Amino acid sequence: MPWISVLVIMQPVATSWPQDMEHQEADHPEPLLLPDLSWQQVLWILLALLVTGWLIWLLGPVLTPFLFSALLAYMADPIVTRLERMNMRREVAVSVVFLTVLMILVGVLLLIVPILVRETIDLFSRLPGYAERLQDLVQPLLEEHLDVQLDTETFDAARIRELLEENFESIAKASRATWAYLSESGGRFIIWITGVFLIPLVTFYLMRDWHRALDAIRDIIPRKIEPVVVRLTRDCDEALGGFLRGQLLVMLGQGLIYAIGLWIIGLNNGLAIGAIAGLVSFVPYLGAIIGVSLAVITALIQDSASFGLGVDSRLVFLILVAAVFTVGQLVESFLLTPNLIGDRIGMHPVLVIFTVLAGGYLFGFIGVLLALPVAAAGTVLVRFFYRNYKASHLYEEREPDPDSSPQADGGSAD
Repeated sequence: MPWISVLVIMQPVATSWPQDMEHQEADHPEPLLLPDLSWQQVLWILLALLVTGWLIWLLGPVLTPFLFSALLAYMADPIVTRLERMNMRREVAVSVVFLTVLMILVGVLLLIVPILVRETIDLFSRLPGYAERLQDLVQPLLEEHLDVQLDTETFDAARIRELLEENFESIAKASRATWAYLSESGGRFIIWITGVFLIPLVTFYLMRDWHRALDAIRDIIPRKIEPVVVRLTRDCDEALGGFLRGQLLVMLGQGLIYAIGLWIIGLNNGLAIGAIAGLVSFVPYLGAIIGVSLAVITALIQDSASFGLGVDSRLVFLILVAAVFTVGQLVESFLLTPNLIGDRIGMHPVLVIFTVLAGGYLFGFIGVLLALPVAAAGTVLVRFFYRNYKASHLYEEREPDPDSSPQADGGSAD
């Protein structure tokens, strides 16, 4: 994953540049352009980037925990730096932030995991009843409007229960087979387990030595292009850091709104549906679409006697579901996103959706997670190269023909 690695390594470099560079930029507010480089210098830079990317790609499975650790350390560095400015030693500040985040994660896992497990078990236990009610709901509509006669034996609830029980056994067998495969391929399994335990350890050391690592990266950058790298990394850091931290808070806020709202109106498995909608809300409108779809299906097949707030009508219950997601979208659009993310990416929603789909197609689930952060940094690079293109000889406008100018016409008239 070279594209992930380069962004993780390079973008935070701007956080440790000296203050004199900031004054230098303030004195020269003109657009940043590429310095004049010889072809040999350009080739050496490209060769170094290609070799680095190839090595990272080759060692991808081993480097994955280190890349995640670098990303976590990058996100936590502003908090550590702020504590350091409050006359706290960096080692102490890192320990405070690390232990605080660790306790929060453990607390969330202890609180959320049992709820999700209970909701999942409850969902599977309700599936036979849901299937029976869905049959009672759909069969009259098909027979009345489409003249379709369903085979009641095929859609019998008892038969569906038997199929579910058979699937449970298949899932158990698949789990045992997966565990046997992992045990047999011991090397891969050991690497995976080691990586999981390495992430917190490496994150701690990277948080402690973050600025030293950035200084080491800075020393490698050729002096001639250092000002360009400084500006680009600072712009990428502002866009990427703001997006990552803001998007996590937006996802958390939307998940809480959906989960609590669906739980209040009495929707079965409302907490799980709200959590799922919040997790996928990093793609515009996708969280709301998935959440509404799951909630509407659950509301249609849920027993009307179990509706909360004394509601006995499915229509009113569907209106309440729509109200929950409407409130969530309004809060996200007018409160969460403007204040937490703003216009840090500057991408059209259609381009955002395309970026997520492309990341998932090329790199799987990791590509989906990192598509928007990479795109946030990519927009900075695109603007930079666009400015250079506008200032290049390729874009220079052709000088007007003096014979066709208005002054020439006026002079001839006189």
